Amino acid sequence: MLIIQRHYLKEFFKLFSLISTGLALIFSTLELIDKIDEFMPNRPSLESLLLYASFNFPKYLLYLLPAAMLICSLFIFSQASRNREFVVIKATGGRLKSLFYPFIISGILVTLFAFLVGETVVPDFSKRSMELKNTLTKKEKKLTFKEGTLWLRATDGSSVRIELYIPEKKLAKGVSIFISERDSLRERLEAEEAEWISTESQGSQGIWRLRNVTIYDIMNGKVSNRADLDYPYLESPDFFSEGIKKPEEMGIGELYRYTERLKRAGFRNTKLLVDMNSKVSYPLINLFMIILGISLSMRSKVGGGLFAAGLGLLISTIYWFAYTMMLSLGYAGVVPPIVATWVVPMAFGIVTVYLFRNIQE
Repeated sequence: MLIIQRHYLKEFFKLFSLISTGLALIFSTLELIDKIDEFMPNRPSLESLLLYASFNFPKYLLYLLPAAMLICSLFIFSQASRNREFVVIKATGGRLKSLFYPFIISGILVTLFAFLVGETVVPDFSKRSMELKNTLTKKEKKLTFKEGTLWLRATDGSSVRIELYIPEKKLAKGVSIFISERDSLRERLEAEEAEWISTESQGSQGIWRLRNVTIYDIMNGKVSNRADLDYPYLESPDFFSEGIKKPEEMGIGELYRYTERLKRAGFRNTKLLVDMNSKVSYPLINLFMIILGISLSMRSKVGGGLFAAGLGLLISTIYWFAYTMMLSLGYAGVVPPIVATWVVPMAFGIVTVYLFRNIQE
């Protein structure tokens, strides 16, 4: 039995490595092609373009691992089933479920691998991809974001720190503005919050209005207070939205600390909660996909070769559609974040476990 298990494991991971890396390469190349029109005016080098594609590789590898798991398990075991290999194993006293236990362990290991890639590699590479994109498009980075805190430079050259920015409300909490003159600090403004006030007469234009402002006049040693103060030197909310890290650029720890800061400030960002839960729920489907592939392969109606690969792609597409639909409902607040991220994987898991338990020995 051990010899047979090693044979199937070798064939499985050989095909799995080829399909997973191949699909990830295709999708990262497609993203490069999609962005090439933005890059070409600045005549980027071939090395920079290839580097941009490689930075996106881990992201697509993470997304496509479940599909690769299902396609490979269907392909390998449906071929074995059609060749009557399992009939021979049962005739010699072997138990099929025992044969598949190493693959379940492999599914668990791939799930852990996917979680670690999503927590460490993908955020780092996504950040590098964004920085390289800004370099290739000659877009100067004017904003630094970490766990909700923003550091930027105003249009008048002043340094600005924003403790917490809420994009949905176009509201900044804890605003500090450092105004310099001749390389020395001249004035510091401390505002409890800043709100974007749209000016109807100017269409989509507006201005940031600081509230509960304390003005420290460093040069003259004076302190004054203002209830409201318009500050015209900050960019529009669109600028902040572009500079804020995307969920894929943050690990679970950073996402959790960010959501906790929002919660303490009295805001609940449902989208971030959904994204944080999905970072745990999505890798789990790798385990269910390999179990599903094994279970379906044991049924005589499943063919081999290209049919098995096509079936794997179809099931993966159905799962992706159902999962993203639930995420959309979670983003919209129709269902709680936990329900949005876990109901589809759990339903899928229950079906796969049921099918596996009903494999005929």
